[in-house]
Amino acid sequence: MRIAIGADHAGYDLKAHLVTVLRNLDHTVLDLGTDGTASVDYPGYCAAVGRAVVRGDAERGIVLGGSGQGEQMAANKVVGVRAALCNDLYTARMAREHNDANVLSMGGRIVAPALADEIIVCFLQTPYQGGRHQGRLDQLARIGAFGTDAAGLDAYLETLVPGIRARAAGSGATDTSTHQGAPR
Repeated sequence: MRIAIGADHAGYDLKAHLVTVLRNLDHTVLDLGTDGTASVDYPGYCAAVGRAVVRGDAERGIVLGGSGQGEQMAANKVVGVRAALCNDLYTARMAREHNDANVLSMGGRIVAPALADEIIVCFLQTPYQGGRHQGRLDQLARIGAFGTDAAGLDAYLETLVPGIRARAAGSGATDTSTHQGAPR
């Protein structure tokens, strides 16, 4: 599999480790940087990984930073990217099975190299289940397609969750304490 990988300075050490691991697993690695621990901004590296995946230059992407949070957000700004922050095996598996995630994000200050090795294997080997999950991915794509069209998005959300605009505006909101399963 061809994998694009990118990191900021906080994710550099884990990236260097994972590049070696991926190559040892016979994957082709497209290393988009950074190339050291000098402080850099992550958005460009992570968006470049996302673009590589969406363009078809890579089948999957991996973005790394200190926590992985910002890196996931940056990658997800690229239309067509479904980046998932996975600092454990369960979220890596669910990201692939249910969400067809195509970019994995991890925190280099959170995930030890041995666990990161397991996470990438899980992420790369787990197939997307499709089925009932496909409708949700279609909804996500449609939500993203509205861009800055707030009125269009509001109308679409109303078709998904009738009454959601009123609830969000504070009118017609329900007292969740009366619903079954609410915290007591």
